[in-house]
Amino acid sequence: MAELGPEPRVLTRQEASDWVFDLGWRYVLGMLLSYVPVGSLSEAARAGAQAAEATGMDADEHLSMEILPDRLMIRLQTRTDAAVTTQDVILADRITAALRELGLDTIPTSPARSVQAIEIAVDALDIAAIRPFWKAVTGYDDEGLHTGPTDSLVDPLRQGPAIWFQQMDAPRPQRNRIHLDISVPHDVATRRVEEALAAGGSLLSDARAPRFWVLADAEGNEACVTTWQGRD
Repeated sequence: MAELGPEPRVLTRQEASDWVFDLGWRYVLGMLLSYVPVGSLSEAARAGAQAAEATGMDADEHLSMEILPDRLMIRLQTRTDAAVTTQDVILADRITAALRELGLDTIPTSPARSVQAIEIAVDALDIAAIRPFWKAVTGYDDEGLHTGPTDSLVDPLRQGPAIWFQQMDAPRPQRNRIHLDISVPHDVATRRVEEALAAGGSLLSDARAPRFWVLADAEGNEACVTTWQGRD
């Protein structure tokens, strides 16, 4: 693996994935994600407090969590960059070590499913013209310092899926223009695609795999299974 170096910097997707893979974290859609299995809500809260303490003064800029009765969901991302930096992988290592002191593990897959992130993709001819509508109607905000007229939008509470805009070069009334992107860890993507096909879906294209696979349901509505691979 490449050296982190003394100065903070945004990592490539490959670097971020390599540094945290063996810690039980996965790089997904510009974030480091991990589950911590627990036996109760109070245990999840204690684990969250331990993670926040391990993160220290960097918590507000890097760490977010969801506390549930059976798991703690942890995310790391440098908010101002909307990306994973050297500091995020350092914090992932610290959090994993701190939680192990409680007898808890950071893992990428729960009994229900792997970590993942979902985006809504909106195809448009004039992205700058429609972006303000989607920002207003969803109550969403800019992502970090990415405030341009064609940049993605995110839920300020980090509860809903992100929205991004795909440039069209001609009108396309014959097919849907809004689809879901399901970003999954690179080591589960093939299985997710196979499960979708077994459930009645069809493969429209794997020409850009493992960056993404284009799938459709039985009526032609599209979704993409995506990974970080092939994007650096």
